Amino acid sequence: MANLYEMKNHFMEEEEMRGEDMQYSIGMQTFQSIIERECVYVDKTDLVYLLAKNHVCFLSRPRRFGKSLLISTLDAYFSGKKELFHGLKIENLEKNWEQYPVFKIDFAVGDYSNPITLQEVIANRLDLWEEKYNIDTKYDTIGLRFLNILEQAEVKTGYKAVVLIDEYDKPILDVLGTEMEEKNRNALKEFYSTFKAADAHLRFVLLTGVTKFSQISVFSGFNQPMDISMDSRFDTICGITEEELYSYFAEAITEMAVEMNRTEKEIKNLLKKQYDGYHFSKKMTDVYNPFSILNALSSIDLRNFWYSSGTPTYLVKLLEGHHVNLQKLLNKTYASDYFADYRADREDPLAMLYQSGYLTIKGYDSTRGKYVLDFPNAEVRQGFVTLISGRYFQKNDADYQNWIWDLDDMLRGCDLEGVREAFTSFLASIPYEANKDERAKDFETHFSYTFYLINRLLSCYTTLIEKQNSKGRADIIIETDTDIFIFEFKVDKSAKEALRQIEEMQYALPYLTDRRKVHKIGVNISSETRTVKEWLVEE
Repeated sequence: MANLYEMKNHFMEEEEMRGEDMQYSIGMQTFQSIIERECVYVDKTDLVYLLAKNHVCFLSRPRRFGKSLLISTLDAYFSGKKELFHGLKIENLEKNWEQYPVFKIDFAVGDYSNPITLQEVIANRLDLWEEKYNIDTKYDTIGLRFLNILEQAEVKTGYKAVVLIDEYDKPILDVLGTEMEEKNRNALKEFYSTFKAADAHLRFVLLTGVTKFSQISVFSGFNQPMDISMDSRFDTICGITEEELYSYFAEAITEMAVEMNRTEKEIKNLLKKQYDGYHFSKKMTDVYNPFSILNALSSIDLRNFWYSSGTPTYLVKLLEGHHVNLQKLLNKTYASDYFADYRADREDPLAMLYQSGYLTIKGYDSTRGKYVLDFPNAEVRQGFVTLISGRYFQKNDADYQNWIWDLDDMLRGCDLEGVREAFTSFLASIPYEANKDERAKDFETHFSYTFYLINRLLSCYTTLIEKQNSKGRADIIIETDTDIFIFEFKVDKSAKEALRQIEEMQYALPYLTDRRKVHKIGVNISSETRTVKEWLVEE
């Protein structure tokens, strides 16, 4: 394989970019290892150079999004390892390549529900730094020891210190809502408060994590870091843009198209639908999930790689404590301070869902300065809606998938009697306990949310189209190659009334010139039997 150091401006010779010769950095988080093993490296070093011009910064990104690789790249840069950056963008930007004393700590490893883990992790790191720089231990507290290390490192090297902290928030997330939370918070507060006293000895500080906490006082005691999480200059510093995908992985996309018997355009569309859609600033630059896209190209498959890697324990606990109503959560606009910081005093988990990567920015209203949030892509939507629906309907994933696939087959075969039976049996099979849940104090509210979730589930597996005209939106619209199905549901009214609404609201108007056959289905649901009572079809 050709030397990766010669890769410039996203391009290589054609034979160098053959998908079969590519080495992917899956599971690798060390910049030096990626370069030395000649794995594909998407060059972000111009942004690294820009970021390094700052003083104290904080970056929030979802798990498996490249935060650790960013930390490792900064480590190599500030350590003056110029040879690793040969051929990359930063080579033409940096002229001095000075060697700063770098203090890196990764909180990703460790079970912080153990009362002594956090203290041990910090103490062990301090021991290593004192040994490396031949510094005498003069103090007992971690804050004073760390301050002494930073001061003495500058004396011994002549350069100010660089501090890189990865997954700063894990010691809190591991114990969120438990008695250990305050203990870990206080330990981190003591450790981080060092930055204020050591400010004159610091060249650069970066803290990365999933969540930015508010009202938890982790950072009290030192100047707040500059939060670059929604800074448009750095919105693509982690992840892969479409331009990067098409330039670095052109041959891999070609190989996938051949293996899957698709055109390259079809493969690009599938990759975009499945793994694209993240936005981290008002600039709305599309960002692909790097973990999923690399796994997809390497395995030549389109599975839910990121979601299948596990829902974080802290998020599971949070969802158990809140009844998440996606219908209310996603049909609003929000100011950034409502979802950019996690606040324990808020009843909804919006901020945690956004910062964890399950929701992302999907629109920005510049007039009001507000954002629209939704699922980033099909991978996340399918997994998360299935999770929420399982809790709401008290069914497992297999029940949903089998029902949806059967329903999809019936719709493609235009078997509307089968569709009626499918809806009737599905609604009747929802446990009575689920219908009695405190989330739905009246059946109509429960029913509305039930069909919202069904709508979302169908959109994960079928060709559901959410079309809205000036007068409103039908409950469910599904398009196939030959047919269009428009559903409207009523509770304790009549199927005729549902059909009348389809006509009066002109839900079929967008399909007036469509050659496909339009089917209008009015459905009445009984609150007594909690399933389909009337079903009328008009074609």
